[in-house]
Amino acid sequence: MPYAPVDIPELRLEVLSKFITKFTAPPELMVTPLFGSSKAESKTITWESVRGSRGLAPFIAPGSSSPITSPSGIAEHSAEAAFISEKIPFSEEWLNNMRKAGTVQQYQTAQEHLAREYANLVNRNRRRKEWMMVKMLCDGSFDYSEEGGTKISVDYDIPAENQVTLTSTARWGESAADILGDVMDAKSVIKQQNNGKIDMMLMNTTCLKFLAADSTISALLRKDAFGDGSYRKAPLNNLVGVNPNVLAGLLDIPQIVVYDEAYEVRSYLTAVVTGATTTVVSVDNPADYEVDGTLRFNDVSAGSYEDETIASIQTEAGTVTVSSAPTASFKAGEDYVSMTKMFVPDNKVSFITKSVEGEDIAEWKEAPYGIPRGYGQTPKSWMDDDPDVAWVRIQDKGLPVLYHRDAVYQLTVYA
Repeated sequence: MPYAPVDIPELRLEVLSKFITKFTAPPELMVTPLFGSSKAESKTITWESVRGSRGLAPFIAPGSSSPITSPSGIAEHSAEAAFISEKIPFSEEWLNNMRKAGTVQQYQTAQEHLAREYANLVNRNRRRKEWMMVKMLCDGSFDYSEEGGTKISVDYDIPAENQVTLTSTARWGESAADILGDVMDAKSVIKQQNNGKIDMMLMNTTCLKFLAADSTISALLRKDAFGDGSYRKAPLNNLVGVNPNVLAGLLDIPQIVVYDEAYEVRSYLTAVVTGATTTVVSVDNPADYEVDGTLRFNDVSAGSYEDETIASIQTEAGTVTVSSAPTASFKAGEDYVSMTKMFVPDNKVSFITKSVEGEDIAEWKEAPYGIPRGYGQTPKSWMDDDPDVAWVRIQDKGLPVLYHRDAVYQLTVYA
């Protein structure tokens, strides 16, 4: 008699679903938890965004009809929800250890294997949502590709005055840099736009180094100036060796979030890479690679790798072009390429107001999918025969939306 997921308690949907709710998000994911979520009516996410606040009701004469008002700065946005789905197979040997009593050790090992792989699926799903949320707050837009190569672009229409790129002479780290002035400019724009107060600065340690090395900031935080010595005392950033809370106090911003979490993109080679010759690399999915990123060629059998700079990406063609060919050759179907990148770019600082007039500026919109209609992370398991394989899949669908597009100030500190 053929087996079904119901025959293995660990594969039953109620067990997998409970695992999702019990398994908390990785603590290193910091941006998605800042905002809530709600359900959308269809896969096409539509939302309105607002610029400005501080409306003032007019005076009218007694007995007169009230004038009609319409909030200024409203724009309607629409984008297709991103569908996130991934599955993993479990072999016949694993199935046998789950189906049969066997030894306690075999059963526990199989259980641990399932839990570990399932947790990895859940985390990869959550990292994709984090990627979209950070792109919205740091870049104001992002692109993604659906299966088949269809490219979808999402643009949050951040006002031009809220997207600033410093000129070459004013870049952070240069002698003419004015970091305190740049922070004041960000505060001023947010205040003028919506009467908001910046709640947090989002950056990685590259930008924190610029703050720590700035002579004006260092002079102000000396004990003989305005400092009390806590700038170099715990809790210190473990890479830069300064206390971000003291910097936040100096800048009069409640929180500086130093976010160094990274993600990895991995693809198998679909064509041979010939050493010293191949620069156009064929992969099974090139969608998430980025120009100027580092493409790592991984030789699985030798356990070695080479790094080259990405020059261009051709999503429809399924290729990534590197600036120079690797020295060694790599096999199709066995070796793979990868790119590791931080969620928050090295050259970006985002100033964020979490709410405007009591309303959160953003949220995650869950889109419906599947039969029966479902929302959020949902699992599924099924069996294939000949050979016996158990599949576990995680799916999700949604999109981050930004209701107050002028409550984010995106500063590019160097191009």
